[in-house]
Amino acid sequence: MMGSVGLEAVMQVQEIVNVMGGRATFGRTVATPMDLQRRIGEGVAVDALDRVARHVYADPAARRMLMNRIVPEGTLKRRLREGRLTPAEGERTARVANVIAHAEYVWRNVEDARQWLTTPHPELADRAPIEVAVDEFGARHVEDILDAILHGLPA
Repeated sequence: MMGSVGLEAVMQVQEIVNVMGGRATFGRTVATPMDLQRRIGEGVAVDALDRVARHVYADPAARRMLMNRIVPEGTLKRRLREGRLTPAEGERTARVANVIAHAEYVWRNVEDARQWLTTPHPELADRAPIEVAVDEFGARHVEDILDAILHGLPA
């Protein structure tokens, strides 16, 4: 029995962790939402940011642009030397990973999800969902659109 943590929440955490690089990134198993919160608070390996960007973009320049929207370029250079993201940077990385995992669930295909995430959307002022998802409000809006698509509503 899972106790107070539902199966759906655990599955969502696993998808976020997978997008961020899995056990290789975290150094140990991350099984519950509280595990993920603790690991982010301890400082996630900077490689998680690269893995999230690679999940969406094959092009190195596009990956770098996404990474710099999550962690500014000068700060990212320092983090690469230090090897870890701050808790706030890790949380932003996990937020984008959550949107990616959500899109992959909705589309049931990594390539279709990638295409949707990188194509301008009219409900997002013709911005790509992945660009909007880098802050909390934008991520929630993108998730709302994904939920509407999942449930067959116009989006």
